[in-house]
Amino acid sequence: MHPERIEPQPGQESVWDYPRPPRIEPTSEHVVVSFRGTALAESSRAIRVLETSQPPAYYIPPGDVSFDMLVEGDGHSFCEWKGEASYFDLVVPGTRIEQVAWTYTHPSVPFAAIKDYLGFYAQKLECAVDREAVVPNEGSFYGGWVTSKVVGPFKGVPGSKWW
Repeated sequence: MHPERIEPQPGQESVWDYPRPPRIEPTSEHVVVSFRGTALAESSRAIRVLETSQPPAYYIPPGDVSFDMLVEGDGHSFCEWKGEASYFDLVVPGTRIEQVAWTYTHPSVPFAAIKDYLGFYAQKLECAVDREAVVPNEGSFYGGWVTSKVVGPFKGVPGSKWW
């Protein structure tokens, strides 16, 4: 059983009102992903994936991503809704950070809109939505972005595996 839902205030959303299976939603919010002050991605054409108990995951179109510091990484994972994800690593002189971003090159039909879009882990990079710094989703598995516009509790914290 999950902890009690936090009641959203005006202008906020509760992740417990998001559906299961998840839905996709285009957004005009201005999203920026950076590493040490250098932008990797910047877009006002992202797509949010909204799933019960998880903060929104933002997917950025490949045309709004700079691949100068990104290389295809190892490993794959499987989402029961979206399909198989592959990963990108960040590589700069003297540093390699594995799996900073993920993509679905062959998503399931309901998620075709995010084909080749990239999601980025706020746990590993600096991310912002409309100039607000994103707080990383706790844990290392979920890639949701926590802002003041969403309330939880959020899946990913210790003990939330079976929510």
